[in-house]
Amino acid sequence: MRNGETEFVSLASLGVSSDVHVEEVRVVQLFQDVFPSKIPGFPPVREVEFFIDLHPGTRPISESPYRMAPAELLELKSQIEDLLGRGFIRPSVSPWGAP
Repeated sequence: MRNGETEFVSLASLGVSSDVHVEEVRVVQLFQDVFPSKIPGFPPVREVEFFIDLHPGTRPISESPYRMAPAELLELKSQIEDLLGRGFIRPSVSPWGAP
């Protein structure tokens, strides 16, 4: 402090809570008629099959798209197992896909 002036310091913090439930999200509250209360599962199997034509001899790349810290990788694997167990996702049948 100079010349007897009063100075103030302000500290702001944004806390992000991971305990947010879907029901607490404002958009979900405003449009409750759009969001189902329970997800029934996968959509029905369609007659259309999608594929990408590849050059002959092309093989899948077996590299991670980016590096992850061990703790992040452990959390990702845990979330994938949880989603697989709940039936929200299913294992890929593509040699290029994941999980």
